[in-house]
Amino acid sequence: MVHLVTERAAFVYVLRCGDGSLYTGWTYDVEKRLAAHSAGRGARYTRSRLPVELAARWELEDASAAMREEARFKALSREDKLAALRT
Repeated sequence: MVHLVTERAAFVYVLRCGDGSLYTGWTYDVEKRLAAHSAGRGARYTRSRLPVELAARWELEDASAAMREEARFKALSREDKLAALRT
C-alpha cells in the first residue's frame, strides 16, 4: 500500500495590536491562533499589546510557503504593509 503525504493549507495572518502596531505570523488554524493571542497566550509581543484584531489572512499551499510569505511580509516597510492591508 502506498501512502501519499499531502501538505495541508497554512495561513499567514496580520494582527493589529491595541497600540496600533502590526504583528505577522503563520498558522494552520487562524481562529484558534487569534483566540490564543487574544487570551494572552500568543506571542510575547502581542501579550503586552492587547487587544488584538485580525487585519488580514492569506491562505497558502503549505507551511513552507506560509513561512516564506511571512518573512517576505515582515521585510516590508510599515507603509507597504498598510498598503497591502488596504487591498
